[in-house]
Amino acid sequence: MPYVEVGESRLYYEDHGTGQAIALLHGVGGNHASWFNQVPTLADGYRVIVIDQRGFGNSTDAEGLGRSAFVGDLATLLDRLDIRKVVLIAQSMGGGTAVGFTCAHPDRVAGVVLCDTLVGIEPPAHIRPAMEATERATRDLPQAQRVLGPTTLARDRERTLLYLQIASFNSVNVRTVKGRFERHTPAELAATCAPILFIAGEEDVLFEASTIRAMSAATLGSRYVEISDAGHSAYFEMPNKFNELIIGFLDEINFNHRVT
Repeated sequence: MPYVEVGESRLYYEDHGTGQAIALLHGVGGNHASWFNQVPTLADGYRVIVIDQRGFGNSTDAEGLGRSAFVGDLATLLDRLDIRKVVLIAQSMGGGTAVGFTCAHPDRVAGVVLCDTLVGIEPPAHIRPAMEATERATRDLPQAQRVLGPTTLARDRERTLLYLQIASFNSVNVRTVKGRFERHTPAELAATCAPILFIAGEEDVLFEASTIRAMSAATLGSRYVEISDAGHSAYFEMPNKFNELIIGFLDEINFNHRVT
């Protein structure tokens, strides 16, 4: 299996397809396997990198750094793979990695998709109360109700079970993951000049669609799209619609399918 050594830790990754590079960054309930609906579609025209962030899936975190090391880990992996320019597609916790990397290395980012996440973004004063209220309201919800919308929970018990099974391979969870992300303001994110797409699941209870829409409005130049019948894991719950939006975004920013 492919690993990159970072200090005393080993980070697992997979490298699919050829062309311009896309990196998929999972949430706290996921790992590289969570993207099974995206990898085959995107690898048909792009080079797709999936990584288990430290402590998740097949990756270790010997130093106990957790989220504090995710941005540096991504930079190390891209360097080892000789990838100089990348589109970052992130869900939930992965948004903290994407935002942090984009602000630290704007010259290396061709575009950013933030799906069901505001992680890593410092909320403006007019958005902060809504985020704090949502956090209080969802703190004690069972995991399935946090990460999947009521449509998926009611109609697709198999997909619900699969989500929880994938998460079971992680050594940490939302309550035990270590470290912290640095936060960046919407102005800092916009100043990178990277094309940014916010995607919200209409039924997301952790990052409500109205709040993500407001953050997009506060991030100059970004776009906002909503996926109906999806909760906090729109990429997993409505993969065909999600993939369609991703491919449309890549075409829109002229991210060429093949390296010439």
